[in-house]
Amino acid sequence: MTSELRRRMEEAAEAVRRRVAFEPKLAIVLGSGLGALADHIETVGVVPYAEIPHFPTSTVPGHAGRLVLGWLEGKPVAAMQGRVHLYEGYTAQEVVFPIRVLFALGCRTLLVSNAAGGLNREWRAGDLMVITDHINFQGTNPLVGPNDDSLGPRFPDMSRPYDPVLVELAERCAVEERVVLRRGVYVAVVGPSYETAAELRMLRGFGANAVGMSTVPEVIAARHLGMRVLGLTAITDMATGEAAQPVTHEEVLRVARELEPRFVRLVRRIVREMEL
Repeated sequence: MTSELRRRMEEAAEAVRRRVAFEPKLAIVLGSGLGALADHIETVGVVPYAEIPHFPTSTVPGHAGRLVLGWLEGKPVAAMQGRVHLYEGYTAQEVVFPIRVLFALGCRTLLVSNAAGGLNREWRAGDLMVITDHINFQGTNPLVGPNDDSLGPRFPDMSRPYDPVLVELAERCAVEERVVLRRGVYVAVVGPSYETAAELRMLRGFGANAVGMSTVPEVIAARHLGMRVLGLTAITDMATGEAAQPVTHEEVLRVARELEPRFVRLVRRIVREMEL
């Protein structure tokens, strides 16, 4: 019997197929201020989120809210220019619905990116980080509720959510492109308020290197589906709790756009060398 979730996934995927006759293999999620990578895609078609059935729409500045399908470095990709977040009022299941639709379209690998605060005092704003692991501190999980066994197991393993082979590829490409790439643990909080100094000390004590408000639900859903995952973080501010000036979303977007050329160069190299 077809589950309600699978029915909605297929309806959304079919709506995209009717607009764009194209089968992507690599899904790319572009975080705050990082959407310019889509400009480098040899576009086959663009579908606004609002025109895809059941698809949540972005409400945050820096998230264009459209699906770009085409070729990047010779690989068939579907790039999400912007995502939705729990703090916008969406449920965890709604947040990850786009990932499930991309899977239904044919994607079996996910490259997910985000902008985040740096917890490591030895780093600086403007750094890039490859995610080696994460901490879910959002108080929810997109797999809560009935499980469709045809999509994935009831209790999926999350001991290695980020594919070690892809992490190694990213680090090798960073060396070749002369891009400094940190490696570390990403912790996801709900937001939208930024963290207090006490909260930042706590998160640093957990072993996290960067803190943000996205990504983890998407990765959980992707791994549930059996997708390979690579995560990249743009460190847009130093979340040490010691900043002289308060963090603002505008400043996050400004720093993300400054580092965007390095991010684009690195991702293009990774995609060029990635085996799909």
